[in-house]
Amino acid sequence: MDSFDIKWHLNREFPVIHLEGDITGEASVKIQAAYEKIKSEKRTYTMIFDFSNSKYINSSGISIFVQMLQEYQEHNGQFIFTGLNEHLSKVLHIVGITEFITICDSIDSAIILSKNQ
Repeated sequence: MDSFDIKWHLNREFPVIHLEGDITGEASVKIQAAYEKIKSEKRTYTMIFDFSNSKYINSSGISIFVQMLQEYQEHNGQFIFTGLNEHLSKVLHIVGITEFITICDSIDSAIILSKNQ
């Protein structure tokens, strides 16, 4: 089993969350904790998730994003995903998450998009 790590920082007004490793049940706990910490520290309507160092997601990983999306959209929040490989893009499309998020090629393009909205 690959280990998972999550790091985040504020890039101007937007949190950028870097996901590293397989997104499974173990990762879900860490993702949820980071999400709650970001919400408590910074009131923002956009969160940018960078998947550049993640190659795999299972149903537990998908589930945590669905839960967070439901809550965040109730407050008119937006998730932007960057760095998706072909597998992740395909899985997220199949389960329908792509209808509720924005996908950008890079963190920089996500930040530019967020500023223009």
